[in-house]
Amino acid sequence: MAEILYDARWVGHNHGIGRFATELQKLLPDMTPFYAQRRPWHPLECGLMGATLWREWPKLYFSPGCNPPIGWPGRFVFTLHDLNHLCVRDNSNALKRFYYRRVIRPACHQAAFVLTVSEYSKREICAWAKVSEEKVINVGNGVGPPFTEPGEKYDPGYPYLLYVGSRKPHKNLLRLLKAYSLSGVRKDVRLVLSGELDQQMSDELDRLQLREVVVFMDLSDNAFLSDVYRGALAFLFPSLYEGFGLPPVEAMACGVPVLTSNVCALPEVVGDAAVLVNPVDVEAIADGIRRLVNDSALREELRRKGLLRVKRFSWPETARKTWGVLQVARADNGNGTRGQPGESEEKE
Repeated sequence: MAEILYDARWVGHNHGIGRFATELQKLLPDMTPFYAQRRPWHPLECGLMGATLWREWPKLYFSPGCNPPIGWPGRFVFTLHDLNHLCVRDNSNALKRFYYRRVIRPACHQAAFVLTVSEYSKREICAWAKVSEEKVINVGNGVGPPFTEPGEKYDPGYPYLLYVGSRKPHKNLLRLLKAYSLSGVRKDVRLVLSGELDQQMSDELDRLQLREVVVFMDLSDNAFLSDVYRGALAFLFPSLYEGFGLPPVEAMACGVPVLTSNVCALPEVVGDAAVLVNPVDVEAIADGIRRLVNDSALREELRRKGLLRVKRFSWPETARKTWGVLQVARADNGNGTRGQPGESEEKE
């Protein structure tokens, strides 16, 4: 019987949950990894995981993602990074809302603890699920190698601004492109976007006459991504919704000044180490871009503040807090009454 069965199927995926899962597996090797052919976000996953746990019967099941088991009476901890699929209309649908209402919300009450990654997300989860603050534990996110200031700088032969992230509507890329066009910097500074050119982006670039100055790049390799961060004039991330926001932290760790949104968890994460803008105000984003490009003193100030700010975020600290929660969950009766997560025993 496994002491702690860890859903390792999230490991390696190129998104925030994947990074979180990967780092925890590296730093907490005493967990027993669980693998299966089916994906952890399979529509029937929670029921299938419940059936699997009846066979495995670990002392504790832990998922770094939002797939709590259904129909298993044992102890479990799962991670709800944010309420994106409820709060962002374009990322929601009737099936997702049903899943959150009928699976996630009851699981928040049944779980020994629910992990999350920011105080913003903790408040949102507690209010929505109607659970106590003691039930939901903010273990944060981290940053580490290769995302460091020392290292190679990507040099394509021109200065560039950088965006890293998905193309989901809440990432606000269409407004970012409009703001870049309005900013007046495109003659001197290009815009680099992660990923490949798709039809929507192609149409928008043609409409804004930006095709010659916007560059698309495969940044799936972290070592190369860190080089590209370090080479950027500034990092732009005017997202409409984030439960944490790893890319701005990675950029700051690489010594790059950041522009990001003044909503959700982002101000909590970046503090005063970034230019904060209203993400629905295109002119405000454009003005922030102009300030970063034209004011070298501002860039240096934000670079310095960012390097100080990221000292708050480390994967070993996230792992330490997580391990403390898991030890309490494994030892208590499933309702989190024994000990205080984060203050329990260090990793054995």
